[in-house]
Amino acid sequence: MKFRLPALLAGCFFSLIVFATELEHINLPDMGDSSGALISPQQEQEFGAAFFRSLHNQVEINQDTEIQHYIENLGQQLTSHSDTPGYPFHFFVVLDKTINAFAGPGGYIGVNSGLILLTESESELASVVGHEIAHVTQRHLYRAFEAARRMTLPMAAATLAAILIGTQSPAAGQAAMMAVQAGSTQFQINFTRDNEKEADRIGMKILSNSNYDPRSMPIFFERLQQSSRFYGRNIPEFLRTHPVSASRIADTRGRAENYPYRQYPDSREYSLTKAKLRVLTTQAIENAIKYFQIRLHQGTDWQKHVAAYGLALAYLKQRQFTNASEITRQLVQHYPEQPQFAMLNAQIALQKHDYGLALALFGKAIGKFPDNLPLKFAYIRSLLLADRPQQAKALLENVSPAFKTRPVFYQLRAKAEAKLGHEAESQRYLAEYAYATGQTKAAIMHIKLAQKAKDLNFYVKAILDERLQQFLTEQKLKQASR
Repeated sequence: MKFRLPALLAGCFFSLIVFATELEHINLPDMGDSSGALISPQQEQEFGAAFFRSLHNQVEINQDTEIQHYIENLGQQLTSHSDTPGYPFHFFVVLDKTINAFAGPGGYIGVNSGLILLTESESELASVVGHEIAHVTQRHLYRAFEAARRMTLPMAAATLAAILIGTQSPAAGQAAMMAVQAGSTQFQINFTRDNEKEADRIGMKILSNSNYDPRSMPIFFERLQQSSRFYGRNIPEFLRTHPVSASRIADTRGRAENYPYRQYPDSREYSLTKAKLRVLTTQAIENAIKYFQIRLHQGTDWQKHVAAYGLALAYLKQRQFTNASEITRQLVQHYPEQPQFAMLNAQIALQKHDYGLALALFGKAIGKFPDNLPLKFAYIRSLLLADRPQQAKALLENVSPAFKTRPVFYQLRAKAEAKLGHEAESQRYLAEYAYATGQTKAAIMHIKLAQKAKDLNFYVKAILDERLQQFLTEQKLKQASR
């Protein structure tokens, strides 16, 4: 599925309706400094969360905890050196081969797997993420409301919709703004062109401060521009929303030259994440096997071992357990401090249904890497498959509060409660999982099933009643917007 602007607008239109309804009773103030007078920080976060939920109905959001862990760490490394290090950013990967990245409201920043696989260094990937962070820190989305404060409400809503993925090219801006008056459209096009220049400048500063190569930004832009001629009419989505011109490349190259030159080595996690993404997103797994087999004898020792890791993942996907196990055991011996290899070793045993060995390997890995969240979630899954739900539930209850709002948490908690015979709680967490992934109608169904459960108690009933009212209200607004 290609992630294009019309699909995004359809997915987040409900959020716009709710927000626009509130605006009907607001006299737009003079916001001058983009300080956020139009929308409070809490409203901004709620709007962003609604935006993110809606995306699950339009694109395939990555659920692999190792990939999610990597993109979050990369994003947080960059945001810690931005103008607003305390801002609650959210980073995620979209499993889509198209080349794209975007910034939504509330600091939700998505990067397509296709763009990650196109990068040739971690600094190139960081340059794209840093650029999107700059769109957020400079409040480009909300500056559009400043520009739109003299517009009618539908026009203001259309303006916001047209820039929800961060920034628009002149062509994409024109297409998105066809429903808006011609004069306003041209104003918005000029406005977002300035956004791009500012995001390049701020993004490069974030790159340098975060110990990534500033020169990676013009290098990646130039490669995108050169490769675009092979796409014909199917220009990469990133180029539609972030147009790369010769002058823009020259400008970023000139800025980059102001920084001292030195080597910026990639992290091991970057290359391992790329290998895993290639296996996850390749439809014909035989192609991935051929790709990694060719690279087993190319490059440095580490690059050869990354190819071996990718090959083992591909063999596992084909259920060639013997080949996957043999490669992985060698990787664990060479790199005992690499948690991804320990994870793969345990997952092979798990997929072979050797639960005793899988639990032993996960336990050993967690003992060595106690703070590794992907390992914890994988261990919890193995406990559930091995019919040890009480132990799984105990581990879930001790997860950091920040991770108790993630779909994977709700999913695992629902399974644990079901295995323990707690029907009301299981349905409650299934409802939260459905809601977090943009399925409000399904969330309502699970709430109603929970309310009919025989083991329902007063405490859970109060939670269910409150959540049901919220879900019903949102569902009515969504239906009214159609």
